[in-house]
Amino acid sequence: MFWWQLAPAPIWWDEFERKRLMKQYVIDALRYPDYEKIKAHLGDTLGAPKLDGLYWLPLDPSLYSDVQMAHGDCAPFLMALELSETRLSGELLVRTHHRVRCDCIQYADERQRNWLIQWMENLFNQLDIII
Repeated sequence: MFWWQLAPAPIWWDEFERKRLMKQYVIDALRYPDYEKIKAHLGDTLGAPKLDGLYWLPLDPSLYSDVQMAHGDCAPFLMALELSETRLSGELLVRTHHRVRCDCIQYADERQRNWLIQWMENLFNQLDIII
């Protein structure tokens, strides 16, 4: 038996768990040849990943929220794409490279979320990857 099975979780644990959760749109069960096609395409269109498998997708400026529009110094706004050999996930957090904390860094609204999902779907269609 492990220690965490013996006692209830500490009070701070729920807050810790909530903070580390990330809303994502995920396409999993990729085949390795499809992973290679996606990796090459993302490298060509978005540049080399800054961290292993992490690409930055610029959000279409026409989709900026009112807060994001008011924060011109923070633009451009980006969404993270994480590619591994078995999955592609798009984080639904819209962020900027200029600041770590700002009111303009927020979860995608419905239009932004739908845009990311459509972008990922178009990527698979463009590369003739059947999901």
